[in-house]
Amino acid sequence: MIKTEPGSLYNRLEDPLTPKKIVEELDKFIIGQGAAKKAVAVALRNRLRQQALEPVLREEVAPKNIIMIGPTGVGKTEIARRLAKLTLSPFIKVEASKFTEVGYVGRDVESMIRDLAEIAFNMVRAEKIASVQEKARISAEDRLLDLLIPPAPAYRPAEPAPAVPGESPWTPPPPPGSGVGAASRDKMREWLKAGKLDDRSVEVEVSEGGASMRLFTQQGMEEMGINLQDIMPGLMGGKRKTRKVKVSEAMDLLIHEEEEKLIDKDEISREAVQRAEQSGIIFIDEIDKVAGKGSGGHGPDVSREGVQRDLLPIVEGSRVNTRYGLIRTDHILFIAAGAFHMTKPSDLLPEMQGRFPIRVELTSLKREDFVRILREPQNALILQYTSLLATEGVEVTFTGDAVESLADYAADINDRLENIGARRLHTVIEKVVEDISFNAPDLAGAKVTIDRTYVDKCLKDLAGDQDLSKYIL
Repeated sequence: MIKTEPGSLYNRLEDPLTPKKIVEELDKFIIGQGAAKKAVAVALRNRLRQQALEPVLREEVAPKNIIMIGPTGVGKTEIARRLAKLTLSPFIKVEASKFTEVGYVGRDVESMIRDLAEIAFNMVRAEKIASVQEKARISAEDRLLDLLIPPAPAYRPAEPAPAVPGESPWTPPPPPGSGVGAASRDKMREWLKAGKLDDRSVEVEVSEGGASMRLFTQQGMEEMGINLQDIMPGLMGGKRKTRKVKVSEAMDLLIHEEEEKLIDKDEISREAVQRAEQSGIIFIDEIDKVAGKGSGGHGPDVSREGVQRDLLPIVEGSRVNTRYGLIRTDHILFIAAGAFHMTKPSDLLPEMQGRFPIRVELTSLKREDFVRILREPQNALILQYTSLLATEGVEVTFTGDAVESLADYAADINDRLENIGARRLHTVIEKVVEDISFNAPDLAGAKVTIDRTYVDKCLKDLAGDQDLSKYIL
């Protein structure tokens, strides 16, 4: 919420999403990493502050992009993803190592902006459809009722016939829809809403989808999804064909058609461009893989530094042509992340370092963190697995010492083998519940308690075998 201050270069910001509130929301899903949460919360709040400025100053304030430094599995991606979900911002994750220099086979860096525009368009479109859903349903019901009960011919009141001596004068009948016909239609509408007609078959006319094509650009081949029906109306995708379907399917098809009629795609495109520019978040993972000079394993002619130079204009601010219009990248928030085991942030180009002024280091997860991850978040792993097995009618309970034991094994295996952070918990707990999950359809109604003894039985020998654990855990 923004309150206007007359005669000022700024408007007072009253948005309830304060930095503290953002961190509180992130704490519900991510354990630890307070420094990273604080950094993204401040960056997001600064974006809200920037939007509250007057236009003369708003354009001058650039977002403060962030580099997250830390090993895999500590929550870098999850922090960015949850931040975007919290603010309903268009979000995309890309991997820097997937890009190659212009002129070489691979994806060009501008594709991330086109993908972001597509996500923004789909978000806005879904919101618009939700706003017209009820109106579209009513229109679809009327069309379906016309198929089930064809409307009577248009009523034309007839002239009264000349009076015949000795007979009462003739008067025209009442208009259709005012008597039994209207009552039948209302009754049929009730049955339709109650699902009593779902198994009946009807013939509906639906339009065939338009064709799309691929364009070859200087940067490579990109599927732009251009609808030929928009270019040549009536030539491609303008046909309508009759399909015989169940009433339930017909209702879905007709609702979809009515929704498409009620939304303005040009307006959606304009809003999508604005949302991508002002609220978009791009998470660039594995930024350390393109740090430094050299081939980076992609061949002698493709340098890491070349990928950085291609990324630089996008991060600095440029215009990218998408199917929905030109998108300026000046105010998109970029969050980069990398383990930086073999390199360091200073190996990035100086210009690239300057565009990521905020650096935050994420710490490796310890045993105590694993215990909290298993228990505390709203999407805690224990809750996930017990809920999954409950769908089969199996009630699974993890005792306190079982949770402690799972954390012990995860921490120990991470120390001895590759440290993959919280992802190790998935492999450990999956191994523990493997037999229960496999036999769950035959265990409906059973109650299973997993304690430390059960965990040891499943993992002790396996975790102790160094060679085998490399492949299984």
